[in-house]
Amino acid sequence: MPVLVDLHDVSARRGDRTLFGELSLTISEGDRLGVVGINGTGKSTLLRVVAGVEASDAGERRRGRGVRVGYLEQEPSLAEGTVKAAVGAGWEGEAALQRLGMAAEAATDVGTLSGGQVKRVSLAALLAQPAELLVLDEPTNHLDLRAVAWLERWLLDYRGGLVLVTHDRHLLDRVTTKMLELDRGHSYLHEGGYSSYLARRAEREEQAATAESTRRNLARRELAWLRRGAPARTRKPRARMEAARRLVSDRAEAPARAAELELSFGTPRLGDKVIECSGVGYRYGSGPPVLSGVDLLLDPRERLGVIGANGSGKSTLLDLLAGRRSPSAGQLDVGPTVVTGYYDQRATELDPLSRVRDLVAGPTRAPGAPEDVALMERFWFTGAGQFAPASALSGGERRRLQLLLVLAARPNVLLLDEPTNDLDLDTLRILEDFLEDWPGALVVVSHDRTFLERTTDRLVSLEAGTLVELAGGLAAWLEQAGEAPARPATRSAAAPRARATQRPRAGRSPSTIGRQLREAEREMGRLGRQRDELSESLHATVDHVELARLGRQLADVQDRLSQAENRWLALAEEADAGP
Repeated sequence: MPVLVDLHDVSARRGDRTLFGELSLTISEGDRLGVVGINGTGKSTLLRVVAGVEASDAGERRRGRGVRVGYLEQEPSLAEGTVKAAVGAGWEGEAALQRLGMAAEAATDVGTLSGGQVKRVSLAALLAQPAELLVLDEPTNHLDLRAVAWLERWLLDYRGGLVLVTHDRHLLDRVTTKMLELDRGHSYLHEGGYSSYLARRAEREEQAATAESTRRNLARRELAWLRRGAPARTRKPRARMEAARRLVSDRAEAPARAAELELSFGTPRLGDKVIECSGVGYRYGSGPPVLSGVDLLLDPRERLGVIGANGSGKSTLLDLLAGRRSPSAGQLDVGPTVVTGYYDQRATELDPLSRVRDLVAGPTRAPGAPEDVALMERFWFTGAGQFAPASALSGGERRRLQLLLVLAARPNVLLLDEPTNDLDLDTLRILEDFLEDWPGALVVVSHDRTFLERTTDRLVSLEAGTLVELAGGLAAWLEQAGEAPARPATRSAAAPRARATQRPRAGRSPSTIGRQLREAEREMGRLGRQRDELSESLHATVDHVELARLGRQLADVQDRLSQAENRWLALAEEADAGP
């Protein structure tokens, strides 16, 4: 296959921190590479280096002769003119605008577009031009579900090279065949899609944990030997003493983040009455109605997903539920115990000059209180990061700060408007686990199929300003809209199934089976950690009484882990079963 771009020992730094170092990568025709890593690891920087719009701090980039590179940056800009001028006069640009929901804006001046509209026009312009290599940074941001499904099919049909950064795990697993992971200055290349990457990453972390456990055990034994004293001043004991000192002083590589993100804040009690909409409508000024005749009843354990085309009124509906707007028609009643938390799309509206610690303290308290410091550290704002102004934060860091501020208010009704935008994949998985056990009511507007499937058990669509219940799930809705899922780029046996769209055995809903599967997965993870801790303790003791006690505990944990694994297998088979 012809080589499109070749990177040799490239490195990039930000201040005193290495984003990635000595990274070598060859991208050939037909390669489909997903780039993953937590916020701040250099994903966007690497894409700019691959695209040739930014030089690396060290190393070399070579581009194949005649190779055209199309690059979509995370926050693109457009030259002055109309939308039609930006995408060109060909049918390809018109078709892309149509599928991305921007055809009606063809004559609009780009200077009047929102940031999301600029992103869609930039994507349309890119797809309309011939290129041997596409480099896409978060292409699904600001797309609705139909547009995401269309983009997925377009990318599967594309025959050039692809380098992709996205938070959309479904898209990653279907259109990529390789994954490049950036982690603490290192890079790891994995064959297969997103699910394969997860498996390889887990294996690497398990191997690192085993190596560190072995090192600690060696250090303990050597330290005990040193304390007993060397039997003779020979060369061999002196060498062994030096080796022991090195073992004792060595440390494992620091984790990418100080600890797992902690989202548990406590939730005030929510009464039986939550929010009820009866014939609710809304219009902006004297314009046509955006919403009309909306009837919606939320219960205390609501898990509602809202989908619809861009401009259909999804964010307006959340504004109404949050009390930011008042209905133009109908009645909206809010229960007396409701405390609303609204995670909207406007994280960029944070005061750019305010520091993180000032925003956390709010206008009524002095910054730097111990409880605020602890709170910031729980959200991975540590050290100098607590003093950073909002303008210096990345898009993902701003979203994480916004999430911190929303959850710190201890809501019992949570409204999430496109929560997956700009959050890294690790944060998304933790947020999903948090929402699984969160006791309040939840309403989610999202285009992320994986997030919707894992956090909601009821779906509605906004069609022509009214709410429509979706009984068949996302797959049925996309098929009805003519956007049926395309064939995947790889047929990996480990590819995740969209459980929420499959039919379970009679009497059990897909959401119930999905919830029980996730509970079994968490139980297996918890028992696996207990097993590892007990095994380590067994290796670290010589006391026969303690050995017997630990052995009994280990046998019990292994038995419970086996039961949890069998339960998970049975649930997975039920999820896969037909009628």
